Amino acid sequence: MPKVTYNNKQAIFYPALKQAVEAYFQQNNIRKTGNRRLFLKTSLLFIVALLAYCLLLFVAMPAIFGFLLSGLLGFVLALIGFNVMHDACHGSYSANSKVNELLGYTLNLIGGNSFIWKQKHNIIHHTYTNVDGMDDDIAKSPFVRMCSTQKWMPAHRVQQIYLPLLYAVSTLFWMLWQDFKRYFTRKVYTSKLPKMNRKEHIIFWASKIVYLFLYILLPILLLGWLKWLTGFLILNAIMGLTTAFVFQLAHVVEETEFAFVGINDTVIIENEWAIHQIKTTANFSPGNKLITYLSGGLNYQVEHHLFPKISHIHYPAISEIVRKKCNEFDLQYLSTRSFLKALSSHFRLIRQMGMQP
Repeated sequence: MPKVTYNNKQAIFYPALKQAVEAYFQQNNIRKTGNRRLFLKTSLLFIVALLAYCLLLFVAMPAIFGFLLSGLLGFVLALIGFNVMHDACHGSYSANSKVNELLGYTLNLIGGNSFIWKQKHNIIHHTYTNVDGMDDDIAKSPFVRMCSTQKWMPAHRVQQIYLPLLYAVSTLFWMLWQDFKRYFTRKVYTSKLPKMNRKEHIIFWASKIVYLFLYILLPILLLGWLKWLTGFLILNAIMGLTTAFVFQLAHVVEETEFAFVGINDTVIIENEWAIHQIKTTANFSPGNKLITYLSGGLNYQVEHHLFPKISHIHYPAISEIVRKKCNEFDLQYLSTRSFLKALSSHFRLIRQMGMQP
């Protein structure tokens, strides 16, 4: 198993940044967790998702409206992941840990598993961001080469062409294969999965059964297999593309850096952890209130990676603090003005990585 450590002994950037961010919350007398705006958005997303689901199953409609509604449901489920589950699993949605635990299980209702996701995302991805050999988000694959340290294969020459298709089926692959693989192997990529207690085992199997019933069995019984299959594929395509683009534009773009660790290597990264986050993470569309609202503030990934236990509703405000501190410490604050420019950067990098070394 690889081992990566950071040069944190003389860390000066992060303590200074934390002090400035703490001062912001104290001076404004506000909590770091969610507020009424977040609770209202949560209610709205739940209502839209439930309404779309019920309309699809119980109201007869022309096929085109069924397709559009399936896409809408997939989009809203992705937004619930961004806005509710993500904050809850990081413990930043509410000051009440029970509320965070409960809302974290919205991932299970979508088809995933919060216990495994917390290990994969909170622990591994946030600690070893863009470290090839550790970060499961850029795990080596015969289909996609995301950084120069990964093995090149002939199929990668056209990976920028078929990549959207892979993103479109990514949630199906995640929920119907990867979760089970991680559960039975007790591994997330190269890292061991912590032991699950009885409660987590029960939740894993119960939620998978609920998912199969709600998204597969019941729709087939009510709609027939052809309508179900078409809607199911559309739902997952929209959810997969939405999820992939939001997360990939934060780390797999031309400006971000990557590191590498071999299967049995011990690597010391020269920077402190926070500086590594600055170098491997990028924002997109800062100041775009609609994208910020829909993406759960994940267009401010720099702030999220530095302060994952602060709710996303505060990221636009603290981004100015982070930017100023980066300037003080002569660090490049990575940020792309628009979603389309960030998306173009992502595909340019993927195209570059697909070229034979």
